[in-house]
Amino acid sequence: STVRGGGGAQSASSTSSTCASQTRSDQLRLGVRDSVMIAHSFSGTEFGPAQQLHGATYTVDVEWVADELCAGPNWVIDIGVASGILSEVLALYNFKNLDEVFPGENTTTEWMCMQIHREITGRVHGKFSGSLRVKLWESHKAWASFEGAV
Repeated sequence: STVRGGGGAQSASSTSSTCASQTRSDQLRLGVRDSVMIAHSFSGTEFGPAQQLHGATYTVDVEWVADELCAGPNWVIDIGVASGILSEVLALYNFKNLDEVFPGENTTTEWMCMQIHREITGRVHGKFSGSLRVKLWESHKAWASFEGAV
């Protein structure tokens, strides 16, 4: 029998072909979570003390949104594959100074949501049909998110 979320021997970047479904629904979502530790600073007096180099640990939620379940497994995407893709993308930034990764860019939480979305989309384009919502939690009180089509 198939274990949901097992991911099997597939690497996170080798997802199966686009799902064609026989089941219709208004909107289906599957979410995965991870975290990333970064350092960065901002340019502009409006950022106050955040103009100085500082660190952040983001909790990162990604919701995979589809109108249909994949026929056969009846899922939006394999949880193991979704988790692996998120892990691959966050590894690009983990323990890095974003000022060096993106010179001259104010890597605000909102901007990083868009960047993570672009990275995930690049890995699943043509293999997943739907949209993604990327949410970065700065703390238990503040977050930013970006949602867009794949």
